[in-house]
Amino acid sequence: MHIANANEEMAPRGAFPLILTLDTHGVPHRWITWQHACYYYAKDQVAWSLGARAFTVYGGLNRMTGERSSITASSIIAIKGRAMAMKAFGQVPPLNNRELFHRDRQICAYCGGMFPIARLTRDHVVPFSRGGRDTWMNVVTACRACNEKKSDRTPERAGMELIYLPYVPNRAEYLILTNRRILADQMEFLAQHVSAQSRLHQKSA
Repeated sequence: MHIANANEEMAPRGAFPLILTLDTHGVPHRWITWQHACYYYAKDQVAWSLGARAFTVYGGLNRMTGERSSITASSIIAIKGRAMAMKAFGQVPPLNNRELFHRDRQICAYCGGMFPIARLTRDHVVPFSRGGRDTWMNVVTACRACNEKKSDRTPERAGMELIYLPYVPNRAEYLILTNRRILADQMEFLAQHVSAQSRLHQKSA
């Protein structure tokens, strides 16, 4: 199988970007691999597509015509069938440190410093001992020094003021947070669906 990028040049399989899938209403759903995208194209389950061409896959030659089969996939594709993304878009995404630190732009919520991920921690604004829960609305990014200083206390009791508030990223923002190799057209599309409160809007500030 021959795989070419948008410029029809050979490239390592790992070099291909993930494909952004939508439901037929245009609501962001999830990232899929080029192999998964080819499956949707082969099964005629792609309703429509947007963005620049992401890759072309060439197969074997047709015995009758001598023509070589190929599938060209766009970077954004809408999938036919049941619109599961309509439900998924409103669901709370899973909480983990990597996406939390990216949500908060790797900035400590207490001192305002920007740190490498290795020096960051997940801080519970209201500690477990005081009834706090491990949810997006109760966690912020904190450097290790500030986390140790705050200890098992609320910000008020520790005399440490939050410089930003936690929030739940919506589906579009979560898709941005989970992919480090987003194409420009994919980012442009997802940015239109990111909520106004998102710190992604402060990226260039």
